[in-house]
Amino acid sequence: MKILPDIETYAALDFEASSLAQDSWPIEVGLSWMENGDVRTWSSLIRPAPEWSLSAWSSRSAAVHGVTHEALHDAPTAPGVVEEFFKILDGKSLVSDAPEFDARWFSRLLQAGGCYTVPTVADYHDVSFARFSGLALDMLYETLGRHPAPHRAGPDSARLLRAWRVALQY
Repeated sequence: MKILPDIETYAALDFEASSLAQDSWPIEVGLSWMENGDVRTWSSLIRPAPEWSLSAWSSRSAAVHGVTHEALHDAPTAPGVVEEFFKILDGKSLVSDAPEFDARWFSRLLQAGGCYTVPTVADYHDVSFARFSGLALDMLYETLGRHPAPHRAGPDSARLLRAWRVALQY
Protein backbone atom coordinates (compact mmCIF):
# COMPACT_ATOMS: atom_id res chain seq x y z
CA MET A 1 0.00 0.00 0.00
CA LYS A 2 1.42 3.36 -0.96
CA ILE A 3 0.94 6.26 1.43
CA LEU A 4 0.52 9.67 -0.14
CA PRO A 5 2.91 12.04 1.64
CA ASP A 6 0.16 14.10 3.26
CA ILE A 7 -2.74 11.65 3.65
CA GLU A 8 -1.81 10.98 7.28
CA THR A 9 -2.07 14.71 8.06
CA TYR A 10 -5.88 14.51 7.77
CA ALA A 11 -8.52 13.40 10.25
CA ALA A 12 -12.13 12.69 9.30
CA LEU A 13 -14.68 14.38 11.55
CA ASP A 14 -18.26 13.26 12.03
CA PHE A 15 -21.09 14.23 14.36
CA GLU A 16 -24.42 12.81 15.32
CA ALA A 17 -26.82 15.48 16.47
CA SER A 18 -30.03 16.12 18.38
CA SER A 19 -31.79 16.90 15.08
CA LEU A 20 -31.20 18.63 11.77
CA ALA A 21 -32.87 21.84 12.99
CA GLN A 22 -30.93 25.10 12.94
CA ASP A 23 -30.64 25.08 16.74
CA SER A 24 -29.61 21.41 16.97
CA TRP A 25 -26.57 20.39 18.98
CA PRO A 26 -23.99 17.59 18.88
CA ILE A 27 -24.64 14.38 20.80
CA GLU A 28 -21.62 12.40 19.54
CA VAL A 29 -18.32 13.23 17.89
CA GLY A 30 -16.09 10.86 15.94
CA LEU A 31 -12.58 11.36 14.66
CA SER A 32 -10.61 8.95 12.46
CA TRP A 33 -7.11 9.21 11.01
CA MET A 34 -4.49 7.02 9.38
CA GLU A 35 -1.38 6.01 11.24
CA ASN A 36 1.19 3.87 9.44
CA GLY A 37 -1.54 2.76 7.03
CA ASP A 38 -3.99 1.74 9.76
CA VAL A 39 -7.25 3.55 10.49
CA ARG A 40 -7.54 4.76 14.08
CA THR A 41 -10.79 6.05 15.56
CA TRP A 42 -11.92 7.89 18.68
CA SER A 43 -15.47 8.88 19.53
CA SER A 44 -17.43 10.19 22.47
CA LEU A 45 -21.01 10.88 23.39
CA ILE A 46 -21.58 14.44 24.61
CA ARG A 47 -23.71 15.49 27.57
CA PRO A 48 -26.02 18.35 26.53
CA ALA A 49 -24.65 21.73 27.60
CA PRO A 50 -26.98 23.85 29.76
CA GLU A 51 -27.34 26.45 26.98
CA TRP A 52 -28.50 23.91 24.36
CA SER A 53 -32.25 23.94 23.79
CA LEU A 54 -33.92 20.65 24.64
CA SER A 55 -36.63 21.55 22.12
CA ALA A 56 -34.03 20.77 19.41
CA TRP A 57 -34.21 17.06 20.31
CA SER A 58 -35.83 14.97 17.58
CA SER A 59 -37.12 11.46 18.17
CA ARG A 60 -36.86 10.98 14.41
CA SER A 61 -33.11 11.70 14.51
CA ALA A 62 -32.77 9.44 17.56
CA ALA A 63 -34.37 6.63 15.56
CA VAL A 64 -31.66 7.07 12.90
CA HIS A 65 -28.59 7.16 15.16
CA GLY A 66 -30.02 5.04 17.96
CA VAL A 67 -28.84 7.29 20.79
CA THR A 68 -31.46 8.11 23.40
CA HIS A 69 -31.58 11.38 25.29
CA GLU A 70 -31.21 9.36 28.50
CA ALA A 71 -27.92 7.86 27.25
CA LEU A 72 -26.42 11.36 27.24
CA HIS A 73 -27.01 12.04 30.96
CA ASP A 74 -23.78 10.28 32.00
CA ALA A 75 -21.78 11.25 28.89
CA PRO A 76 -18.68 13.43 29.18
CA THR A 77 -19.29 17.18 29.32
CA ALA A 78 -18.45 19.44 26.39
CA PRO A 79 -15.25 20.80 28.04
CA GLY A 80 -14.02 17.25 28.65
CA VAL A 81 -14.81 16.16 25.11
CA VAL A 82 -13.10 19.24 23.63
CA GLU A 83 -9.96 18.65 25.70
CA GLU A 84 -9.74 15.00 24.62
CA PHE A 85 -10.55 15.89 21.00
CA PHE A 86 -7.65 18.31 20.67
CA LYS A 87 -5.21 15.88 22.33
CA ILE A 88 -6.11 13.32 19.69
CA LEU A 89 -6.34 15.74 16.75
CA ASP A 90 -2.70 16.69 17.31
CA GLY A 91 -2.53 19.29 14.52
CA LYS A 92 -4.18 17.22 11.78
CA SER A 93 -6.38 18.94 9.18
CA LEU A 94 -10.07 18.14 9.48
CA VAL A 95 -12.23 16.77 6.65
CA SER A 96 -15.93 15.93 6.62
CA ASP A 97 -18.34 14.52 4.07
CA ALA A 98 -20.94 17.02 5.38
CA PRO A 99 -18.81 20.05 6.31
CA GLU A 100 -21.70 22.51 6.57
CA PHE A 101 -23.45 20.46 9.26
CA ASP A 102 -20.33 19.16 10.99
CA ALA A 103 -18.73 22.63 11.18
CA ARG A 104 -21.91 24.00 12.82
CA TRP A 105 -22.02 21.21 15.42
CA PHE A 106 -18.26 21.48 15.93
CA SER A 107 -18.64 25.21 16.62
CA ARG A 108 -21.42 24.52 19.15
CA LEU A 109 -19.30 21.88 20.89
CA LEU A 110 -16.25 24.13 21.02
CA GLN A 111 -18.21 27.11 22.37
CA ALA A 112 -19.80 24.96 25.07
CA GLY A 113 -16.30 23.71 25.87
CA GLY A 114 -14.95 27.23 26.25
CA CYS A 115 -13.06 27.33 22.95
CA TYR A 116 -14.07 29.98 20.44
CA THR A 117 -11.61 29.32 17.62
CA VAL A 118 -13.04 26.76 15.20
CA PRO A 119 -10.55 24.98 12.96
CA THR A 120 -11.42 24.80 9.28
CA VAL A 121 -13.29 21.68 8.20
CA ALA A 122 -12.50 20.83 4.55
CA ASP A 123 -14.82 18.90 2.28
CA TYR A 124 -13.83 15.21 2.16
CA HIS A 125 -14.86 14.97 -1.49
CA ASP A 126 -12.76 17.98 -2.52
CA VAL A 127 -9.72 16.51 -0.76
CA SER A 128 -10.38 13.09 -2.29
CA PHE A 129 -10.54 14.50 -5.83
CA ALA A 130 -7.34 16.48 -5.20
CA ARG A 131 -5.44 13.44 -3.90
CA PHE A 132 -6.74 10.56 -6.04
CA SER A 133 -7.60 9.98 -9.68
CA GLY A 134 -8.53 7.23 -12.12
CA LEU A 135 -9.03 3.76 -10.70
CA ALA A 136 -8.04 4.88 -7.19
CA LEU A 137 -10.86 7.42 -7.15
CA ASP A 138 -13.29 4.88 -8.60
CA MET A 139 -12.40 2.38 -5.89
CA LEU A 140 -12.72 5.03 -3.18
CA TYR A 141 -16.32 5.80 -4.20
CA GLU A 142 -17.16 2.15 -4.83
CA THR A 143 -16.03 1.40 -1.29
CA LEU A 144 -18.19 4.19 0.12
CA GLY A 145 -21.15 2.95 -1.90
CA ARG A 146 -20.76 -0.63 -0.69
CA HIS A 147 -20.50 0.43 2.95
CA PRO A 148 -23.36 2.77 3.86
CA ALA A 149 -22.91 5.12 6.79
CA PRO A 150 -24.00 3.43 10.03
CA HIS A 151 -25.02 6.83 11.53
CA ARG A 152 -22.70 6.66 14.52
CA ALA A 153 -19.91 9.24 14.63
CA GLY A 154 -16.91 6.93 15.13
CA PRO A 155 -17.85 4.33 12.50
CA ASP A 156 -18.96 7.05 10.06
CA SER A 157 -15.61 8.85 10.28
CA ALA A 158 -13.72 5.53 10.02
CA ARG A 159 -15.70 4.65 6.88
CA LEU A 160 -14.24 7.69 5.11
CA LEU A 161 -10.66 6.81 6.01
CA ARG A 162 -11.15 3.15 5.07
CA ALA A 163 -12.21 4.31 1.61
CA TRP A 164 -8.99 6.32 1.37
CA ARG A 165 -7.05 3.26 2.48
CA VAL A 166 -8.61 1.23 -0.35
CA ALA A 167 -7.83 4.00 -2.86
CA LEU A 168 -4.18 3.95 -1.77
CA GLN A 169 -3.88 0.42 -3.17
CA TYR A 170 -4.36 1.68 -6.75
